[in-house]
Amino acid sequence: MKLVDFDGLFDKKLAKYIKENAGKFSEKQWENQIPRLYQKFGDTYLNGVGATPREYYKRMTDAEICFCLKRHILEGVPVSDFLCGELAGRNCPKELVALLYEDNEELVTLAVNLAGANAAAFDAYFDIIKGDYDREIKDAATDCLKANADAAKARALELLREGTEEELMLEILSRTKERDDAVYDTLLRAFRERDDLCMNASYLAAYGDERALPVLLERIDGEDINYLEFRELKYAIEALGGEYTRERDFSEDEYYRELLAQSELPPDYDVVSGRKTKKKN
Repeated sequence: MKLVDFDGLFDKKLAKYIKENAGKFSEKQWENQIPRLYQKFGDTYLNGVGATPREYYKRMTDAEICFCLKRHILEGVPVSDFLCGELAGRNCPKELVALLYEDNEELVTLAVNLAGANAAAFDAYFDIIKGDYDREIKDAATDCLKANADAAKARALELLREGTEEELMLEILSRTKERDDAVYDTLLRAFRERDDLCMNASYLAAYGDERALPVLLERIDGEDINYLEFRELKYAIEALGGEYTRERDFSEDEYYRELLAQSELPPDYDVVSGRKTKKKN
């Protein structure tokens, strides 16, 4: 199989085009022109290749195009948008899933991006999350699971019970759309028992079950919370359709004072309403 550097070929054609049209376009016009030229190039027949860039990859089988992608990465040949676009549209073939188990992290990252939220890749994503990978790759796999969280729910609950990457599992569960008491109870228990109050309040907000409102309202009334926790709790309450209007004084809170200094908010800023308070006569 011949590896073709289509981006390199485009750059050569672009350089020639720019030279021939010097002075005709402003810098801003060139910024708009180049993407259009690239898309047009994708449908341009190339004698040396015997096909247009898009046709070149469209003719390949799933196994061929995935092997081609692997060779591009391992041999340092730029991966064109035409290759990625063709592969992304093939509904996550098993050969693409196999690339998620490769040792090369650049290849794995690209494979994650191409497989996306397709449930066919979910077992591999969970293996990545459990495995010895960089945090960026684990986060990318988590984002894909979050985008189709209902399909990932059962496995996320299982790994959470095992104590595996608990924060990531809670994040996935918080994005499920179907109402499920097991998920709700899990997120509520995490809110009550785990240390990071802000993060676990955000999970309840993302899940969107208004049954959590009484628990959130009770917690925000506590005198032991700091300003950051107050803000996250207030956001969660409002996200679930509730309201919290009790006046609170965080003027001595270290987080409030730090934020005040950074943003130069006026000293009469109302932390509850988010507005400047009116002067009293």
